[in-house]
Amino acid sequence: MLELLDALAEADPAYEDFAVWRYGEVLLEAWQRQSAIVRLAPNVELSVRFDLDGLEVGLAWWYAPAEQIERYRTAVGDPGSGRRLTAIIRKLEREGFVISGDQLKRPLRGYPADHPRAELLRHRTLIASRPLGCDDWIHTPAAADRVLAAVTQLRPLSRWLVENVARP
Repeated sequence: MLELLDALAEADPAYEDFAVWRYGEVLLEAWQRQSAIVRLAPNVELSVRFDLDGLEVGLAWWYAPAEQIERYRTAVGDPGSGRRLTAIIRKLEREGFVISGDQLKRPLRGYPADHPRAELLRHRTLIASRPLGCDDWIHTPAAADRVLAAVTQLRPLSRWLVENVARP
């Protein structure tokens, strides 16, 4: 995992701030799982997870304070930045990423129920993730190439989150 993240940081210095951990204290069979995050901004993190199913790459905006959640909703409600987010999300879904996160059960107050981005407005966290698999390449330098390719696909979402949500 450290070699993989070093390769990521070497490819782009923006990925130098990473942390690696195991689930040893939390879950049984910790030898089967290892995770790492790269902090891009407050509450915006890239993640790489390695377990018996292989590698998974993701981007998460989570554990956000109320100010960030409000900035997120304002940006989603805005016609320009909201449409950009919708286009980014749709492209990621076409590329095989799963979009998830904590959502309110009801439509957000202050916005019409039929708002074109009503579903995105309900999010309190936003996560995009995709498994990369566990083929022969996983123990070779090709693993770093695959992670870098996935991170490149996530870059528009990470930029949107950093510019519109994480930084005041």
